[in-house]
Amino acid sequence: MTEARITVNGKEAPISPAAPHTTALDFLRERGLTGTKEGCAEGECGACSVLVARPGVHKPTDWVAVNACLVPAAALDGQEIITSEGLATVGEPGTPPALHPVQEEMAVRGGSQCGYCTPGFICSMASEYYRPDRCAHADSGDSADAAGSTDAEHGPNGFDLHSLSGNLCRCTGYRPIRDAAFAVGTPTDEDPLAQRREQSPPAPVATEYAQDGSTFLRKSTLAETLQLLRERPDAVVVAGSTDWGVEVNIRSRRADCVVAIDRLPELRELRVESDYIEIGAALTLTEIERRLDGDIPLLAELFPQFASRLIRNGATLGGNLGTGSPIGDSPPVLLALEASVVLADADGERVVPLADYFTGYRQSVRRPGELIRAVRIPLPLSPVVAFHKIAKRRFDDISSVAVAFALDIEDGIVRKARIGLGGVAATPIRSLATEAALEGKLWTAETADAAARVLRGEGTPMNDHRASALYRSAMLGQSLLKLYAQTTEAVSS
Repeated sequence: MTEARITVNGKEAPISPAAPHTTALDFLRERGLTGTKEGCAEGECGACSVLVARPGVHKPTDWVAVNACLVPAAALDGQEIITSEGLATVGEPGTPPALHPVQEEMAVRGGSQCGYCTPGFICSMASEYYRPDRCAHADSGDSADAAGSTDAEHGPNGFDLHSLSGNLCRCTGYRPIRDAAFAVGTPTDEDPLAQRREQSPPAPVATEYAQDGSTFLRKSTLAETLQLLRERPDAVVVAGSTDWGVEVNIRSRRADCVVAIDRLPELRELRVESDYIEIGAALTLTEIERRLDGDIPLLAELFPQFASRLIRNGATLGGNLGTGSPIGDSPPVLLALEASVVLADADGERVVPLADYFTGYRQSVRRPGELIRAVRIPLPLSPVVAFHKIAKRRFDDISSVAVAFALDIEDGIVRKARIGLGGVAATPIRSLATEAALEGKLWTAETADAAARVLRGEGTPMNDHRASALYRSAMLGQSLLKLYAQTTEAVSS
C-alpha cells in the first residue's frame, strides 16, 4: 500500500494530513488552488467544478467535470485532476500564463462579472471543449455568433449547453456565457490536454487511508470488497458520492469507515445479451448514456432530466437505487422497464425484481454486507415509452412527481402496460391498477380518460413544500393524458 496521492495540474500532492471525509474542494483550497470555490456545498451551483481523467467512450481518456465539493479527496487517490489554474499554459519565467481558449472566450465576451462562479464554468466548459465527438456543424461554419446555433441549446461548434446545466451565475447573466461556449473552436494537435486523451487514464489503485480514527478504503476486486463489508457491515459505501457528499457537508455526517466501489471493474461492465441488457452499478449515468447511445429510449428520456451533467458525471444507478429514496428519478423508469437488481455478497449473488426490492421508506431487501452489482433490463423493449418529471424547474431539480410509461400497442390495442411512479408513496411503486385498466383495451381517448382516473388514485401522495397531495394526484392523471396526446399520431401511423 503506497501513500495516498493525487496528481493535480501535473504535480503529485499527498492527501495527508487531510481527514478521510475532507472533500476535494477543501483539499485543493488548502493547497492554494482557490479558483475552486464553494457555493452550495451540495452539487447544485458548479462553482467547485474540476476536471478528472476518466476512462473514455470515444478515446482512452475523457476529461470529465465533477463537483469537487462532493467527492472525498481520498476517492481521487492515484487519479489525475485539472483545476481552472491548470488550464492556462505557463510561459517563460516572468511572463503571465497564456489563457486557455475557453478562458479567452469567457474574457473577451464578457462572461465574467464578479468572477466567483467563473472558474467552475470554465472547467465545465473545458470538459465539453475536449469532448471527442463534439464537432462543428457543416452548414454553420466557424461562426462565433450564438444566433448561428442549430437550436437554443446547441451551438454551431457542436457545444451542448447541457454541459453547463449544473453551473449557476448570479450576476453576469447567461447570454455572454453562452456566446463564449458557442465561440470556442476545437483543440489543436499541440494542446497537451487534447493529447492526454490518447493515453489511458490512471489505473484504479487500492487505497487504505486512515486519519484520526477514520478510514477510507478501496479494494482492488469485488470479492475483496464483499469480504470487507462482511467484516465491516457498518461501513458507508460510496460510488459518485453525490448523496453521501451532501450528508457530509450539510448534515456534518461522519463515518468510521467509508468503502469506495466506483472503480471496481466488476461493477463497471455493460453487457448486451440476447434477452437482457446488464448495466454495472458503478457506471456513471453519463457513461451509460454515451455507451447505450439511445438503445434504451426510456433511459435516454431520463438522462437529460436527471440532475445536471456535473452530477450525472458522478452519479450511478446503483447509488440511486441504494439510497432507497422515493423521489429518485431512475426507479420509476427502471420499474417501467421491468428491471431487476443483481445483489452480491461474500456468499454469492441473487437477482431480485425491482418491483420487490423496496420495502419501506429508504428500506429495501438488501442485506448488510450486500451490494448492488448490476441492473438488468429484459429484452425486447416496449416501443411506446415516456418519462414525465414534474418539478418546479425544468432541469436540475428534485421531482414532485415522476411517471414512466412503457407500452406495447399492436393493432390499436394495449397489449402490455408498465408504469413506474415516484414521489407518490413511501417507495417508488408500479401502477398496477392503471396497468390493468389499460391492458387489452383499445388505445383511445376514452381508454386514456378512464385509466387517468385510476392513475389519479394510485399511491399515497403527501403534502409538502414541493407540492400538495391533490396536485400530485392531478399530475398523475394528466401525465397519462399527455402520453396519449403525444403518441396517438405515432401509433396510428
